[in-house]
Amino acid sequence: MIEKVETQFAHFSAGDDSLLLRGHGGVFGQYTLAYETYGELAPAADNAVILFHALSGSQHAAGINKSIPGVGSLWTADCHRGWWNGFIGPGLALDTDKFFVICINFIGGCYGSTGPSSINPDTGRPWGGSFPRITVNDIVDSQVALLKRLGIRRLHAAIGPSLGGMLALNLALRYPQMVENVISLASGWQLSVLQRILRLEQICAIETDPNFNQGDYYDGARPDRGLSLARMIAHKSYVSLSVLEARARDEVPRGFPDEPWRYQPQHAVESYMIHHGEKFLTRFDANTYLRIAAAWQNFDILRDVGADNVEELFKRAKGQRYLVFSIDSDVCFYPDDQRSLIDLLKAADVSCQYITVHSDKGHDSFLLEPDLYSPHISFMLR
Repeated sequence: MIEKVETQFAHFSAGDDSLLLRGHGGVFGQYTLAYETYGELAPAADNAVILFHALSGSQHAAGINKSIPGVGSLWTADCHRGWWNGFIGPGLALDTDKFFVICINFIGGCYGSTGPSSINPDTGRPWGGSFPRITVNDIVDSQVALLKRLGIRRLHAAIGPSLGGMLALNLALRYPQMVENVISLASGWQLSVLQRILRLEQICAIETDPNFNQGDYYDGARPDRGLSLARMIAHKSYVSLSVLEARARDEVPRGFPDEPWRYQPQHAVESYMIHHGEKFLTRFDANTYLRIAAAWQNFDILRDVGADNVEELFKRAKGQRYLVFSIDSDVCFYPDDQRSLIDLLKAADVSCQYITVHSDKGHDSFLLEPDLYSPHISFMLR
């Protein structure tokens, strides 16, 4: 197993390092990416695997990391253990005796990469609401710049769960000569109507909080109720309802005695959801949530790649190999999303394998049950 690790930082300056922002129409001249690596890069730099995190994830995928410079109180004890700890290490699915694994915090993030809570060098104050809009292309392009700085021109694999799977697909289809294998877990190639609605609800919850102040809240009260509500809206799609109910059984219904005008929870499930919303406040930034959620809403792989139709799009995947996981109880990315991707890959005569994971854990199964995924990942990456 991976033990203690430290986050590293890559600083990019204006000029040749500038990042073209497709959503903003300008450039980001100066930015930082926080990242972690596991294993050793081979002399030929041909054993690299990039791992994309999900919406509220971080660069800390494995081992123990108890502090990150500049992140402050958001790096809570819940963040100390890597979010994919059971997958990365010697002899594990991402075998660090073989592979050099890199995970990078998204630009716009709040765990060390430049984001809305970072200091704008032009003003000396947090970017706040003035932080540029970002797209999936921007996130991927920034990470490609870091890979090239590390001397990596070709990846053995691009891997991602949930939103991370969409980023892996974006990378593979926009930079097809750079990626050999693609592993997508509980993800898809396009947005469903339900996903779009759920994230719109989350965005509205934050932006309508009285303390949001157009994103400039760092010197005052934060939009905690909005962010908490956004997390509750999202959380119900991350776990199956049966598991949610089982987890809530020990939750004591609690009210708001100091605010008697508020609705008073009357069931353990309600208290459980409120608890998860409040817990999230300690480890995430509302502006980061908005920027990444908006990038997700903007995802359009046809447009981003510049393809006229799906046939042309997936021709770019010829020569690559795909491993696509569904979770039968997933209500965030329904299994139909993965079957659709597999059908398109097969129609383009792309090598692909489709695995259905049977789990009662819902979308979060990819975080909780490494034994259900690891044999297939290990076989793919052999």
